[in-house]
Amino acid sequence: MIPRKAFVVKGTGVHKDKLASFELALRDAGIEKFNLVTVSSILPPNCVIVPRDEGLEELAPGQIVYCVMAKNQTNEQGRMIAAAIGNAVPADSNDYGYISEHHSFGEDERTAGVYAEDLAATMLATTLGIEFDADSAWGERERVYKASGHIFDTVHYCRCAKGDENGLWTTVVVSIVFVL
Repeated sequence: MIPRKAFVVKGTGVHKDKLASFELALRDAGIEKFNLVTVSSILPPNCVIVPRDEGLEELAPGQIVYCVMAKNQTNEQGRMIAAAIGNAVPADSNDYGYISEHHSFGEDERTAGVYAEDLAATMLATTLGIEFDADSAWGERERVYKASGHIFDTVHYCRCAKGDENGLWTTVVVSIVFVL
């Protein structure tokens, strides 16, 4: 069971019930009709990221679907929440990559997203034996990673929201969904 394709979804939900808020976020993302199984953070070798609609066409309601999911929830008025996923793709498609999840409070979309991207790239770099200064800024490490010739691309996906003004539960999700 090695996924051959993956796609990215994002969603936000607001409801008086925490679980219903999560369900609405899954609906917004377009993946509420699947039995989702969250897995750890490996992008399989030769797994291609495809557009959301192309990936969804290959799945059926009720299907067990594997995904890497970042999720955050709050019922605090105005509290900023973020869910972000970073993805680091190796230059050699026969190698595996890394996907990271980040869930934060008080961060904007760029801050949370870059953090997730940095996590995924750093995990891949350490696996590939790329030497770098762990204390250097992300921009410098990103240049080192890509200049090594071992990392093809890094990217992040993020969804942020402020807690509902009436104290309803607010949920954000970002997921990379696998197609077998």
